[in-house]
Amino acid sequence: MSKVTPATRALTAAGVAFTVHAYDYDPDAESIGLQAAAALGEDPGRVLKTLMALVDGKPVCVIVPSDQEVSMKKLAAAAGGKSAQMMKPAEAERVTGYKVGGISPFGQRKQVLTVMEQSALAHDLVYLNGGQRGLQVRLKPADVRDVVKAVVADVLA
Repeated sequence: MSKVTPATRALTAAGVAFTVHAYDYDPDAESIGLQAAAALGEDPGRVLKTLMALVDGKPVCVIVPSDQEVSMKKLAAAAGGKSAQMMKPAEAERVTGYKVGGISPFGQRKQVLTVMEQSALAHDLVYLNGGQRGLQVRLKPADVRDVVKAVVADVLA
Protein backbone atom coordinates (compact mmCIF):
# COMPACT_ATOMS: atom_id res chain seq x y z
CA MET A 1 0.00 0.00 0.00
CA SER A 2 1.37 3.37 -1.00
CA LYS A 3 1.21 6.03 1.67
CA VAL A 4 1.49 8.73 -0.99
CA THR A 5 -1.85 9.56 -2.58
CA PRO A 6 -3.36 12.68 -4.17
CA ALA A 7 -4.81 13.37 -0.68
CA THR A 8 -1.47 13.21 1.13
CA ARG A 9 0.15 15.27 -1.63
CA ALA A 10 -2.58 17.92 -1.27
CA LEU A 11 -2.06 18.08 2.51
CA THR A 12 1.72 18.32 2.11
CA ALA A 13 1.32 21.08 -0.49
CA ALA A 14 -0.99 22.96 1.91
CA GLY A 15 1.69 22.77 4.63
CA VAL A 16 -0.58 20.90 7.02
CA ALA A 17 0.79 18.64 9.76
CA PHE A 18 -0.69 15.14 9.52
CA THR A 19 0.15 11.52 10.25
CA VAL A 20 -0.73 8.50 8.11
CA HIS A 21 -2.38 5.42 9.59
CA ALA A 22 -2.91 2.16 7.69
CA TYR A 23 -5.46 -0.42 8.79
CA ASP A 24 -6.97 -3.66 7.48
CA TYR A 25 -9.81 -2.55 5.22
CA ASP A 26 -12.86 -4.83 5.20
CA PRO A 27 -14.72 -4.47 1.88
CA ASP A 28 -17.70 -6.33 3.38
CA ALA A 29 -18.11 -4.02 6.38
CA GLU A 30 -21.59 -2.59 6.80
CA SER A 31 -20.07 0.82 7.62
CA ILE A 32 -16.62 1.67 6.27
CA GLY A 33 -16.19 4.52 8.77
CA LEU A 34 -17.14 2.42 11.79
CA GLN A 35 -14.91 -0.40 10.61
CA ALA A 36 -12.00 2.06 10.25
CA ALA A 37 -12.63 3.42 13.77
CA ALA A 38 -12.68 -0.10 15.23
CA ALA A 39 -9.52 -1.12 13.34
CA LEU A 40 -7.72 2.03 14.55
CA GLY A 41 -9.03 1.67 18.11
CA GLU A 42 -10.53 5.15 17.94
CA ASP A 43 -13.81 6.75 18.99
CA PRO A 44 -16.10 6.72 15.91
CA GLY A 45 -16.88 10.39 16.55
CA ARG A 46 -13.23 11.24 15.79
CA VAL A 47 -13.11 9.15 12.61
CA LEU A 48 -14.84 11.23 9.97
CA LYS A 49 -16.40 9.82 6.83
CA THR A 50 -16.35 11.51 3.46
CA LEU A 51 -19.60 11.26 1.56
CA MET A 52 -20.51 12.57 -1.86
CA ALA A 53 -23.94 14.05 -2.45
CA LEU A 54 -25.82 16.06 -5.02
CA VAL A 55 -27.42 19.35 -3.99
CA ASP A 56 -29.74 20.64 -6.70
CA GLY A 57 -27.84 18.32 -9.06
CA LYS A 58 -24.37 19.69 -8.20
CA PRO A 59 -21.68 17.56 -6.47
CA VAL A 60 -21.04 18.32 -2.81
CA CYS A 61 -18.55 16.66 -0.47
CA VAL A 62 -19.85 16.05 3.07
CA ILE A 63 -17.67 15.34 6.13
CA VAL A 64 -19.39 13.86 9.19
CA PRO A 65 -18.46 11.62 12.14
CA SER A 66 -18.55 7.97 11.10
CA ASP A 67 -21.21 7.12 13.70
CA GLN A 68 -23.67 9.75 12.42
CA GLU A 69 -26.05 10.15 9.50
CA VAL A 70 -26.55 13.19 7.28
CA SER A 71 -29.84 15.08 7.15
CA MET A 72 -30.45 15.74 3.44
CA LYS A 73 -32.63 18.74 4.34
CA LYS A 74 -29.91 20.31 6.51
CA LEU A 75 -27.25 19.52 3.90
CA ALA A 76 -29.25 21.21 1.14
CA ALA A 77 -29.73 24.30 3.32
CA ALA A 78 -26.01 24.43 4.28
CA ALA A 79 -25.06 24.21 0.59
CA GLY A 80 -27.54 26.91 -0.39
CA GLY A 81 -29.83 24.52 -2.24
CA LYS A 82 -33.34 23.14 -2.09
CA SER A 83 -32.82 19.37 -2.22
CA ALA A 84 -30.04 16.86 -1.63
CA GLN A 85 -29.48 13.18 -2.28
CA MET A 86 -26.56 10.81 -1.98
CA MET A 87 -24.45 10.41 -5.11
CA LYS A 88 -24.36 6.97 -6.72
CA PRO A 89 -21.04 5.16 -6.04
CA ALA A 90 -19.92 5.11 -9.70
CA GLU A 91 -20.57 8.85 -10.03
CA ALA A 92 -18.74 9.56 -6.75
CA GLU A 93 -15.71 7.67 -8.10
CA ARG A 94 -15.82 9.56 -11.40
CA VAL A 95 -16.14 12.97 -9.72
CA THR A 96 -13.48 12.44 -7.03
CA GLY A 97 -10.97 10.17 -8.76
CA TYR A 98 -11.07 7.85 -5.74
CA LYS A 99 -12.62 4.41 -5.22
CA VAL A 100 -15.57 4.15 -2.82
CA GLY A 101 -14.09 3.22 0.56
CA GLY A 102 -11.09 5.40 -0.24
CA ILE A 103 -12.71 8.77 -0.98
CA SER A 104 -10.89 11.64 0.67
CA PRO A 105 -11.97 15.27 0.74
CA PHE A 106 -8.37 16.19 -0.12
CA GLY A 107 -6.91 16.00 -3.62
CA GLN A 108 -10.14 15.26 -5.45
CA ARG A 109 -10.11 15.59 -9.26
CA LYS A 110 -12.04 18.82 -9.02
CA GLN A 111 -12.58 20.87 -5.87
CA VAL A 112 -16.30 20.89 -5.07
CA LEU A 113 -18.23 22.61 -2.31
CA THR A 114 -17.47 20.82 0.96
CA VAL A 115 -19.75 20.87 3.99
CA MET A 116 -18.26 19.81 7.33
CA GLU A 117 -20.34 18.83 10.35
CA GLN A 118 -19.70 21.44 13.06
CA SER A 119 -19.36 18.91 15.90
CA ALA A 120 -16.16 17.58 14.27
CA LEU A 121 -14.39 20.80 15.27
CA ALA A 122 -14.76 19.88 18.97
CA HIS A 123 -11.94 17.29 18.73
CA ASP A 124 -8.20 17.99 19.03
CA LEU A 125 -7.45 15.55 16.21
CA VAL A 126 -9.63 13.67 13.73
CA TYR A 127 -9.10 10.92 11.16
CA LEU A 128 -10.19 11.11 7.53
CA ASN A 129 -9.67 8.88 4.55
CA GLY A 130 -6.21 9.35 3.09
CA GLY A 131 -7.16 8.59 -0.49
CA GLN A 132 -7.21 4.81 -0.61
CA ARG A 133 -8.93 1.94 1.11
CA GLY A 134 -7.26 1.15 4.43
CA LEU A 135 -5.49 4.50 4.78
CA GLN A 136 -6.44 7.29 7.16
CA VAL A 137 -4.79 10.63 7.88
CA ARG A 138 -4.91 12.22 11.35
CA LEU A 139 -4.91 16.00 11.63
CA LYS A 140 -6.55 18.97 13.34
CA PRO A 141 -10.18 19.47 12.31
CA ALA A 142 -9.53 23.19 11.74
CA ASP A 143 -6.90 22.18 9.16
CA VAL A 144 -9.48 19.98 7.43
CA ARG A 145 -11.87 22.94 7.30
CA ASP A 146 -9.22 25.33 6.02
CA VAL A 147 -7.67 23.07 3.36
CA VAL A 148 -11.00 22.21 1.71
CA LYS A 149 -12.54 25.64 2.46
CA ALA A 150 -15.48 23.88 4.07
CA VAL A 151 -18.79 25.39 5.00
CA VAL A 152 -19.24 24.40 8.66
CA ALA A 153 -22.82 23.58 9.65
CA ASP A 154 -25.06 21.23 11.61
CA VAL A 155 -25.92 18.59 9.01
CA LEU A 156 -26.71 15.63 11.27
CA ALA A 157 -29.99 13.75 11.07
